[in-house]
Amino acid sequence: MDILILGGGGREHALAWAIRQDPRCGRLWCAPGNAGIAAVATCTPLDIEDGAAVAGFAVANHVGFVVIGPEAPLAAGVSDALRAAGILTFGPSRAAAALEASKGFTKAICAASGAPTAAWARFTELGAAAAHIRATGAPIVVKADGLAAGKGVVVAETEAEALGALAAMFGAGHGAVVIEEKLSGEEVSLFALTDGEAVVLLPSAQDHKRAFDGDTGPNTGGMGAYSPAPALTDALATRALDEIIRPTLAEMARRGTPYQGVLYAGLMLTETGPKLIEYNARFGDPEAQVILPRLGAQTLDALLACAEGRLGDLRLTPSPEPALTVVLAARGYPGTYARGEPIGGLAAAAACPGVTIFHAGTRARGSAMVSHGGRVLSVTATAPSLAEARTRAYAAIDRIDWPGGFCRQDIGWRALPPR
Repeated sequence: MDILILGGGGREHALAWAIRQDPRCGRLWCAPGNAGIAAVATCTPLDIEDGAAVAGFAVANHVGFVVIGPEAPLAAGVSDALRAAGILTFGPSRAAAALEASKGFTKAICAASGAPTAAWARFTELGAAAAHIRATGAPIVVKADGLAAGKGVVVAETEAEALGALAAMFGAGHGAVVIEEKLSGEEVSLFALTDGEAVVLLPSAQDHKRAFDGDTGPNTGGMGAYSPAPALTDALATRALDEIIRPTLAEMARRGTPYQGVLYAGLMLTETGPKLIEYNARFGDPEAQVILPRLGAQTLDALLACAEGRLGDLRLTPSPEPALTVVLAARGYPGTYARGEPIGGLAAAAACPGVTIFHAGTRARGSAMVSHGGRVLSVTATAPSLAEARTRAYAAIDRIDWPGGFCRQDIGWRALPPR
């Protein structure tokens, strides 16, 4: 089977790496891909938000299956264009992807289905939103009601910070915001595969959103992750499935927009049980870099089972070995950062036991590898224990020569003692 993956980040490198392990994978393309993905797939400069262009490429190249990695093509309706062209596709429809594309839509689904979530209000005018913040006080959470590449959320500890975030979001062109109470507890990631009816939970994971050690600094797209997440016990995962995910999927089906693909639920484990923070309509990044290594060659069958409507027959056996990934980012991220900086030592780092390096923001410049983004590399390690996986990941990072990069030194801190 010839396969096309849409996207060019660490998540898509992990998808390509895992799919390539299945002997059924024939030709493998990735659009646009990156310098790391080029080692396992043919990269092609395709506009992945243009449904007609993607479908045309798939038809012309006899692609049998398309896997949509990031959220933007989903929100643009690329999956709908592919299905209209008769191409087997992994990823929800544009209507179903509104669970990520609109925070307000998700809150409305929670209200209709009874899924527990934070108290909230949605505003389309700066003045009304500011008045709400002044009346409610801080701490409080301000979210852009739309796609923001993982950076449209501000957890404000003061009223002034919340008002500043509000002004910045409206000033950046966001037409609406959702303002929520700040939930207390431990945040975890739960991923569910669904074909619209059957649901299969994937291994749990825990992300590190803040830029710096100790969960300080600005929110980012994610600075590291590990799987499994000990905080999300089997009992809590089952409760989240029954109280949040299944009711959501039932409500989506009731509305005539059944959900097919992977549904990523960001959860807060509160004193009264799991509550939904937000949904994403695709694999998380960097969570994919720890979940997919635990699935390995089973990944393709799992994605196909979703697309083909046979998820009820799927039996996954994830590796019992934990995985941990550390993101290497350009100094200044998530703000202003340099590009085009040479990165050395990658072969030596990848030679460490149990280590796989997934590229996110890289480019090849002749025989050299250079940075080309904010989050640039995900250094993933698997091992018999989470502590050993952490040791292996940081040992590999020590072999990478990139003065312009930085990483958190405490990935896994909620589950492990300090290094």
